[in-house]
Order: sequence, then structure tokens, then C-alpha cells
Amino acid sequence: MDFKLNDEQRMWQNAVHNFCTTEVKPMAAEMDANSTFNQGAVSKMGPLGLLGLTIGEEYGGPGVDAISAAIAIEELAWACGGTALSIAAHNSLGCSPISMFGNEVQKERWLPDLASGKVGLAALALTESSAGSDLFGVRTRAGLDGDEWVINGNKAWITNPSVGPLVVTLCRTSDVEGSKAFSLIVVPTDSPGLHIHPPEKKMGVRASPTHALTYENVRVPSDHILGQPGNGLYQTLAVLDGGRIGIGAMSIGIARAALEQAIQYARERHTFGKPLSRHQAIQWMIADAATKIETGRLMVYKAAWLKQVGEKYTKEAAIAKLFASEMAEEVCRNAIQILGSYGYSNEYPVERHYRDARLTTIGEGASEIQRMVISRRVLEE
Repeated sequence: MDFKLNDEQRMWQNAVHNFCTTEVKPMAAEMDANSTFNQGAVSKMGPLGLLGLTIGEEYGGPGVDAISAAIAIEELAWACGGTALSIAAHNSLGCSPISMFGNEVQKERWLPDLASGKVGLAALALTESSAGSDLFGVRTRAGLDGDEWVINGNKAWITNPSVGPLVVTLCRTSDVEGSKAFSLIVVPTDSPGLHIHPPEKKMGVRASPTHALTYENVRVPSDHILGQPGNGLYQTLAVLDGGRIGIGAMSIGIARAALEQAIQYARERHTFGKPLSRHQAIQWMIADAATKIETGRLMVYKAAWLKQVGEKYTKEAAIAKLFASEMAEEVCRNAIQILGSYGYSNEYPVERHYRDARLTTIGEGASEIQRMVISRRVLEE
């Protein structure tokens, strides 16, 4: 085993970190306070390769490996959890279905522009008001009318549809019972009948726009379906495996930012005649945080490595996402505790990190769903 990043990965990490330091982190508090998407920074991400993490070089992507993709999301989350969420969703949820299941014509049609950043970010629409963790509850329906799909239904809690050209949509395309009833269809966001509702007002990750969608007789060409009709559920589950690596990496970045802030404060603040950092209770919280961040990162890297070499990684992605997301919430909570009243104030960023981390235990499958996935795989083994 080799636990070191190679030279190319280290150079990539440095490049992304430097970009985030100058273009993303300085705007994070403002983007959060105003619930504003950081369009300025995102528009500069294409040339760096941050918008094509799951896109091959032949279609304009940077050709980075899965560990490098996780590195990028961690660095973005260290700078701004909301921006990281939008970029992770764009890559893992919006672009991945096209990269994984699109034909050559579809890949040439959509991927180069998505990787370049010229057209905005991609989205994936799965969740509905009565169908989140239970995808069999999806009711949005698509039927063929000549050479067009006609889509009707509603989606909820969808990331990025207001800032990009397309939303890959999970629809019922058959009346059969079971998993063969669903398909993934690419829907341009400017399609007549597609209504993008005002952004949701959220506890955290406010720099990432989240919307409800309504499809009213939305017509798209029949060639906008990904793969064969009826394969949508299997495709979605495969996409979510990769997305969980991204949320795990995002959790690591948020926790790392909170720990850095806590360490800085603990060194500067004096109580009972000595720096806060010299009190054992504080040292133990810092030690626990450092240990758990390192553990979570290794889990994320292992899942990413398995993905990269073509091995099964469903269980490992769920383990990484479960541990890292719950760890991030704990680390951010303790960072607030170290800062005391200042931690509860938006004068310091740790309260924002805590709010951002809370989402990671819900998105891409809540912690309870991860435990179901893990237990099923363990019992099968």
C-alpha cells in the first residue's frame, strides 16, 4: 500500500487550494449571508478542470483520477461548503449520468460545454415531496408522443437547476411494477413547461441554489433518454455511489476548516493564566477532531481508489459518507464549543461550518440509508 499522493495529485491539490484561497474563501461569508451563488468564482473553474471531474479528456474534462476529484471537493468545501455542494452536484450528479450512460452523440452534445463552464452547471432531479430516500415512490411521468418524451410531475430539493443548461430527470416511463419502470431523461432547463421555483430558504449551504421543479407537458426529443428505457433506477444507484464519495470529501473539507479555526482561536485566547490550547479538555477535542478527519479522509480515498480501478465500491462509498458526514457535524460542534460565545456568533465562520455540515448527513442518502446500504452489503458477504 502507498498512502502518499503522487506528484501529479500534489500539484493538483496545490493548484485547487490556491484557487480556493483567492477566489472562493474570501466570498464565503457574504455568499452565505445573502444566499448568493458565487458565479464569479464558478465561471473561472472550467479552465482549471473543476467542472469536468467526471468527464474524460476526449470530451473536454481534465482527465483526473477519482482521488484527485475527491481532493478538489475537499478543498472547495474547506473554502465554502455551499460552493462545494454545487460543484460536487454538477460533477457527480449532473455530468456523471451522461458520462456513464450517454451514447457518443449525447456525450459530444453536452459534456464539452459542461466541462468548460461556458453554459453553467448540470443538475440531477430525483427527489419528490413524497419520494426522497424511497425512489420507488417517484411519480414524475414521461410518455412517448411520436419522437418526443412528454414529462409531467414535480421534483423537490434539486441543486443547481437555476444556474445551468440541463437537469437529468428520473421519470416513470412504464406502468410495470418494480425497478424497470424508471428512466433518466436529459431535460434542458429552458424547455417550455419546466418551471423552476424560487430558491429554498435553508439552514446552511446557502451559496448553493436549491429549487422545486414543476414539469407541465415538458417536451424533449426522444433521443434525450440515457441508455435504454427502464434502466433509470440502476443508473441512479450507480451515480449515487460516486456522489457519496463527493459528499464524504465535502465533509472532510468542512471539518478541516472548522478545526483550523478552533486551533487558531485556542492558541490566541487565554484563560486561567494560559492559552486555551494548553488546557487538556481543549487538547482532547482537537486530538479527536484531527484523528477523525484523518480517518474519514482515508475512507474517502479508499472508496475513490476502488472506483478508479474499476472495483465495486458501493459499501465503501456508503461507509466513507456515513463516517465523514457524522464526523464533520461533531467536529464543527466542538469547534463552536472551543470558541464559546464567539463560536455561536457569525463573527467567526465556525457556526457557518456547523450549518453546512448538517446537510452532509442528509444529502446523497441520509445516514439511516447509508446504514441500510452498508448492512445489506455486509450481510450479503
